[in-house]
Amino acid sequence: MKKTLLVYILLISAFALYVLRYEYSSEANGSWEAKGLRGDIGETYIMITFQSGLEYWKSVLKGFEDAGDALGVTVEYRGATRYDPKEQTTIIEQAIARKPAGIAISAIDPQSLIPVINKALDAGIPVVLFDADAPDSRAYSFLGTDNYQAGVTAADKMAELLGRGGEVAVLTMPGQQNHEERTEGFRDTIRDRYPSMKVVEVADGHGDAMKSRDEALRMMKAYPELGGIFVTEATGAAGVGEAVQNADAGHPLQIISFDTNKATLDMIKSGTISATIAQGTWNMGYWSLQYLFHLHHQLTVPAPSSSDENAPLPVRVDTGISVVTRSNVDDYYAK
Repeated sequence: MKKTLLVYILLISAFALYVLRYEYSSEANGSWEAKGLRGDIGETYIMITFQSGLEYWKSVLKGFEDAGDALGVTVEYRGATRYDPKEQTTIIEQAIARKPAGIAISAIDPQSLIPVINKALDAGIPVVLFDADAPDSRAYSFLGTDNYQAGVTAADKMAELLGRGGEVAVLTMPGQQNHEERTEGFRDTIRDRYPSMKVVEVADGHGDAMKSRDEALRMMKAYPELGGIFVTEATGAAGVGEAVQNADAGHPLQIISFDTNKATLDMIKSGTISATIAQGTWNMGYWSLQYLFHLHHQLTVPAPSSSDENAPLPVRVDTGISVVTRSNVDDYYAK
């Protein structure tokens, strides 16, 4: 008799829990159906980049702001004033103290930022990374360019420009993961697909126009047969373009840049830079905020997940690239 009574109690309890859960879900879903996918104006999401003020971030921030408008939430932008991991760490610490609804970060250094990224998650603040990843952190997703594949594309374009032969060099920013992946994709492709081509040097341009100009002039002197330089970021490419403009006209050089700031586009239009790799920057900002919003409101769950109630959040999202040349450069100027 006691066993039968216990079974009835367990069955009634399970049924009661099921009814409560069903009513809670219906109420939540009904709320979204009634007001649409909208948050609250007091709900603040913060985007944090390194080296703020770069033209490159404008499109990313525009995407972040567009998503904020669509969702009815507040967005803020913060960035380090210089290329300094310690300063970016301090800015992330300050953001955590304000307890925002979510933080999107472009990591200047994949290792040194891990503790502070994980600290935000421990505080219950969703974090996604965009543009530059910190893969050993516990951030939920990375939204950005497949940088290795971008390097492959740059190598193929360089081979096309040089007739699949000749010496080439790379100007990059060692230590920053996205630039190292671009360089690796370029070097591997030249080595594996184009036996008549050779990467003679990979140098540090420091992301600085003047230093990149000086490095380009040095390499042109050191390698008289140098046919092309792949520059893995836009600021340095402007410096390399200046070096070519001031160099002996008898030393033509094919330049492939990265990104689409106005200086780069102007140099493509004038023929100084041959091509640049354009990233899907607006997508990075827009979908970063969409992901943070869904995480904050528990509308999705991070992958991997054993639950099939919601679509798991992708761990990596390739936001795409395109090749910009003189033939299509007008399409990439800000409208």
